[in-house]
Formats: sequence, structure tokens, C-alpha cells
Amino acid sequence: MEIKSLYQPFETYYMETDEYVSQKHKKTFFELVFVLEGNGKQMINDHSLPYAPDKLFLIFPQDKHGFEVQSHTKFLFIRFNDSYLKTQSRNWVQKVEYIFHNHNHMPGCILANISDKPLIRALAEAIIREQSNNTHNRDEVIAQCINTIITIAARNITIDDVANKKSDTLDESLALLNYIHQHIYEPEKLRIEEIARTFNFSSNYINEYFKKHIGESLQQYIIKYKVKLIKTRLKHSNMRLNEIADEFGFTDLSHMNRTFKKFTNINPTEYRKTAS
Repeated sequence: MEIKSLYQPFETYYMETDEYVSQKHKKTFFELVFVLEGNGKQMINDHSLPYAPDKLFLIFPQDKHGFEVQSHTKFLFIRFNDSYLKTQSRNWVQKVEYIFHNHNHMPGCILANISDKPLIRALAEAIIREQSNNTHNRDEVIAQCINTIITIAARNITIDDVANKKSDTLDESLALLNYIHQHIYEPEKLRIEEIARTFNFSSNYINEYFKKHIGESLQQYIIKYKVKLIKTRLKHSNMRLNEIADEFGFTDLSHMNRTFKKFTNINPTEYRKTAS
């Protein structure tokens, strides 16, 4: 299978086609694809769904992905890699981390909020205009548009999670996981009493329920998820270790180092070196 790489922090690529068929391939970068016009099929990991105008797709490096064009289509591809992620702010990286660890990698548009579609279209059209004009600060304008699109994508995945949590048909354990993922940077919302209140459980029963349906204690899952996010932060940012420890609520750097090594058998410094 073909493997595609990106040798700059980000790139945007606009394409119009009538017959384009993209064979499934893997990439070393992240990709957002917005459809301005046209119809066809999008394939991810042996699944497929029709695509249409105003659809936004999120594709991960590990995804096997392709498009089958059935009518004249206008695509905007937005590609970015680790070096681009490392230049962004902490709050922005948190949004990206939420996407990384909560998107289901299934085919289909990620825009749950219909009112966001014209906003994404306007940003996509702005990127296309900037691409064609060699004007001052062009790359900075494109980068800001990309950041805004990613922020909207994160918001829509959050909206989808909240809608699922309110659904009577959704398994309660999945709603619990989504809640933890969404509030991992807010320690006060991860207290057992607060989670129990949110899901109408007693404080004594919530941990028993979680262990029965997830297979480990609530606190154990939260710590393991933090370690998972710390791995992402070590790989995709230049934050200092003490900043990461403070952000994730550890008492000090030694506390984070001990916890991280307990679950990975390697300390954060060594992990960052091997992941770079």
C-alpha cells in the first residue's frame, strides 16, 4: 500500500475533478477534506458512505482512505503534521488531543452542527483565495483559517458526544467515558461526587458500576487516560515537563514521572526522545 508523507508543517491543496479515483493509502500526516461541490463515495478502513457538498472529513495517519468521484467535485485538502502541531498554543493542542482520542474513525461528515457548515465553507473559500494570491502574510492567514477549522471540528465532536450522552438508547458506560474525555483538564468535574451527580448515580455505586462495565476503577481509568494524553503532548508539543505536570493536575514533576513510568515503563524524557 502506498504511504504518503508531508515534508512541511502544513499544506493546502485545491482540486477539481470528474473522474478522480483515489486508491486507499496510508499517510504520515493528518488531513481534513472539505467538499465544496460534487458527489461520490468516501472510504475509510473498509467502510464507505456517500459524500456531498459541505461535508468535512477528518482522516488520521493510520487510516486507510480513498475517494471515488461520481460527479464533478471540488475538494479542499488541509494537511498538517507534528511540526505544525508543536507551534500551537496549549488550549489549541487540547482541542486537537480531544479529536485524536475521541473521533471514531468512521466515514462520514464530522459536522454535527448544521449552522457550522457555511462557516467552514467560508473558511475553505478564503484558503483557496489566499492560495491563488501571493500576498503579504498569506501563509499566516491560511494558518489562522486552518486553526479555526480544527477548533470547529473539535466543537462538533463535543456536540456529538453531548447529544449521545443525552440519548436514552446509548449505553451509559460510553457516556461516562465521553464525559471523562471531555473534562480531563477540569479536576473538579472529575470528582466522584460530581460524576455521580451528573449521571444520577450514588457516589458509592458509581465506581462499582464503572469497574463492572469498563473493567477497571474510575480513578485508574482517569490516570491511564491522562498518561495517554501526556504521550500525545510529549510527541506533538514543545511544552516543558513541569508545565505538562501542572496542566494535568500532578502535585509536582516527580509525581508525574512516577505515574508515567508506572504505566509505560519509561520516563517522560526518554519517551519524548524516542517519539521525536
